[in-house]
Amino acid sequence: MIGHHRIAFFARVLLLCAVATLAPVPARGWGANAERLIAARAIDTLPPDVRAFFEANREFILRHVTDPLTALETNTASEAPRHILHLDHYGPFPFAELPRDYGAALKKFGRPKLEAAGLLPWQIGVVSQRLTDALRAGNWEQALIFAATLAGYVAQAHDPFNTTEDFDGRVAGQPGVNVRFSTDLVERYSLFFPMRPNDAAYIYDPTDHAFESCLNAHSWLETILLADRRARAGLNDYTDDYYDRFYNQAGATLIRQLSDAATDIGSYWLTSWTNAGRPSLPR
Repeated sequence: MIGHHRIAFFARVLLLCAVATLAPVPARGWGANAERLIAARAIDTLPPDVRAFFEANREFILRHVTDPLTALETNTASEAPRHILHLDHYGPFPFAELPRDYGAALKKFGRPKLEAAGLLPWQIGVVSQRLTDALRAGNWEQALIFAATLAGYVAQAHDPFNTTEDFDGRVAGQPGVNVRFSTDLVERYSLFFPMRPNDAAYIYDPTDHAFESCLNAHSWLETILLADRRARAGLNDYTDDYYDRFYNQAGATLIRQLSDAATDIGSYWLTSWTNAGRPSLPR
């Protein structure tokens, strides 16, 4: 006889399959304010030889870091896969069914299935290489565009809800939790965030590192969902009391993800500059 817990498990799996099959590819991660906050702190992680160039162009980077979000709004079908990696589409943790080499993954799953579950780590690898090429060529304007765009995608890899098929919490019975965590908490409490990103460091494999960022982000999903349920307990709506409770319980996770995103963006910039031969940057 099948127990109630097993029945509930199979029901959840079937619902996830139906969502993945019938729905268009969804993508909604950090909002524009969060991406600008992350990029601004990323500049501070750089060593002096590189920081001066990015500091001089801070306004440009903060204006263009949201270009991928703009592309997502204007061309959802083609852009959405570049913002997500639904790891739970590939079985249980650590999702070993998914090769990290794009050619191997394409051969195993085919383009439609691969794009439906997201291409985010590979997109980060591609844009990272484009930034390297632009820096090597001394094409500073193009390098700034790629640096800002790369920052936008790297930030998305740190949003836990970009890594799951239950991207908006509907399967968990908590619809909209992604917006409440990734956008609303940032807009309400960012002035109080004690963000402490680490110094930028060289990344040996940009694509593989992006996979690790997605895995780490995915590991926080249950913590966030539990915090959301507890914050809503006894309330009829998402009131100020709810958000205060939610921030008290999930704020540390949010700040950690934002800080790690800033560290990674600085590290990707530093890596591209290093791989380009450490060119002298205009000040």
